[in-house]
Amino acid sequence: MKIAIQVETATSMSTRARQASAMFDAPPSETCRLSWDADLPIEDQPWNVGLVVGPSGSGKTTVMRHVWGEPAELRWGGPSVIDDVAEGISIDRIAETFGSVGFNTIPAWMRPFAVLSNGERFRADIARRLLELPDPVVVDEFTSVVDRQVAKVASHAIQRHVRKRGRKFVAVGCHYDVIDWLQPDWVLDMATCSFTRRSLQRRPSLECVAARIPFAAWSVFAPFHYLTSELHRSARTYGLWVDGRLAAFAGVLYRPHATSHGIYGVSRLVTLPDWQGLGLSPKLVALLGAAYAATGGRLRTYPAHPALIDAFQSDKGRESWRMVKDAGVRTGRASNSNSRAAGSITGAMGGRPCAVFEYCGPPMAEKEAQRLIAAA
Repeated sequence: MKIAIQVETATSMSTRARQASAMFDAPPSETCRLSWDADLPIEDQPWNVGLVVGPSGSGKTTVMRHVWGEPAELRWGGPSVIDDVAEGISIDRIAETFGSVGFNTIPAWMRPFAVLSNGERFRADIARRLLELPDPVVVDEFTSVVDRQVAKVASHAIQRHVRKRGRKFVAVGCHYDVIDWLQPDWVLDMATCSFTRRSLQRRPSLECVAARIPFAAWSVFAPFHYLTSELHRSARTYGLWVDGRLAAFAGVLYRPHATSHGIYGVSRLVTLPDWQGLGLSPKLVALLGAAYAATGGRLRTYPAHPALIDAFQSDKGRESWRMVKDAGVRTGRASNSNSRAAGSITGAMGGRPCAVFEYCGPPMAEKEAQRLIAAA
């Protein structure tokens, strides 16, 4: 595809315009002409994610409109964001998409769009576009309204969902810092009108450290958990720091069992909204599972969230987690009885349906495990 765009507009000759021209010694002209010429051979090879990037005024939005048209405007105003999603889309698919793009704070799903944080609005908007619009889904001003850390994390989560679903997604924005996280298959840089292809690479590494934390830290995470804000006072509480910032929380309780001993259960597992979409909750419980295994314990987790169930059932998840109870399919993932069927039980977890998984991966070094699970 060859892009050849020329925009011509009349120059104002108002009194103020002439004064400004004289003030800055800008030569007056009757018309203003802007042009862009670039190659955009995106259909020559298969792709899922594209990025149009460049500084303000470089022509990003003009090119976007020329190639893909004006982006659809979403209407918000329902009693909650899930009520704003178009009719005919199942709640299972909504939950899967919300979770996949990192919009995992379920209480926020029940709130109106207007009261969400900027980060939550951004992710909810992307989720609705992926749920309702045909390919390619084009988003202008991509990540322009969110914190740069949120932008990176969200970009990673979005591209994973797009690739998993075999969709096509085009981000249009001025921030180059998302490239390593969005992992676009192609980039059109409007600063130079140059087109480049990229191979899929690993996202930048993050330093993750788990440790015991005071029970009082639960108050920071409680508003973002989908159950009640209560946590039993006997719970052992753990945190996961990412690049020095506390990002995820787990509460672990001893679980008495009629025939088995040493069973501990994850009672609460939460990732703060800014960090959702990186798989930090599974990372934290895997570290805890390895620690309890090294000290003679058995760690179980009881996920009800479809995204968490899928994480424990993924090829990587099954290296460390064994399903204990399976009473029916719970997720939208194509499944079979040998590998992908998600379990659900009720009763033991207060009546809510949930799967039960037990850690079966390798233990960590005993000295390190003792330091992790020691009393705070």
